[in-house]
Amino acid sequence: MSDASAHETGHGHAHGGGHHPHVVPMWLLFGVIGILLFLTVVTVAAAQVDLGGGANVVVAVLIASVKAAFVALYFMHLRWDKPFNAFILLLSIFFLALFLGFALLDTSQYQDSIDVRYAEESIKALKAAQPAAAH
Repeated sequence: MSDASAHETGHGHAHGGGHHPHVVPMWLLFGVIGILLFLTVVTVAAAQVDLGGGANVVVAVLIASVKAAFVALYFMHLRWDKPFNAFILLLSIFFLALFLGFALLDTSQYQDSIDVRYAEESIKALKAAQPAAAH
């Protein structure tokens, strides 16, 4: 089989058989980076506002998930790959965001008791160490 016929059929290609590289226009890459920078500013602004009831966590996780999706789709070129691969990645990001969101919301239920106990134990440890240092 000649090189020309191997290239036409997609066999014999050194990089995965038939998959041709694509060139992403610079305007698109700059647009995506602009979106990512804008979402970073939105994240910082949202952190300055108390939305109450764990909504800050939900907003932060949602923004981070959207940013991760943009990075995967455009900088990892999943936008031009098989749609199934992008679907699986986005589904994974969604479930990770869901898991982290619920885990972070749950920490507000017991965070105060952990801080108080930790502070009390630290004070006791410091008091116990002071007489030993004076000898």
